[in-house]
Amino acid sequence: MNESRDVDKGSFESRLAAARSKQGMDPAPPVANAAGSQPSSMGVGLRVGVELLAALVVGVAIGWYLDRWLHTSPLMLIVFVLMGGAAGIANVWRMLSPKQPGRK
Repeated sequence: MNESRDVDKGSFESRLAAARSKQGMDPAPPVANAAGSQPSSMGVGLRVGVELLAALVVGVAIGWYLDRWLHTSPLMLIVFVLMGGAAGIANVWRMLSPKQPGRK
């Protein structure tokens, strides 16, 4: 009795697959995480955080070293923190913007 259900199920599945392909309703095959696939949400979130943090760290480091070298206590630090934040936001904006054809 179980064999007839398996045969019927196989028959139904094959007929369903044929009908879906005829109508153009085939689901996209699962894609392994390769170079051309979409990144995961967690990966994008981590990359956004790293982009922002890296730009701010570089801005703070440059500002701090320039302040020590030029003896302009908080001035360069403030300027380069703002520039680092702007650079981080620009990197995130560029990363999340829709890709245009012919552009990497």
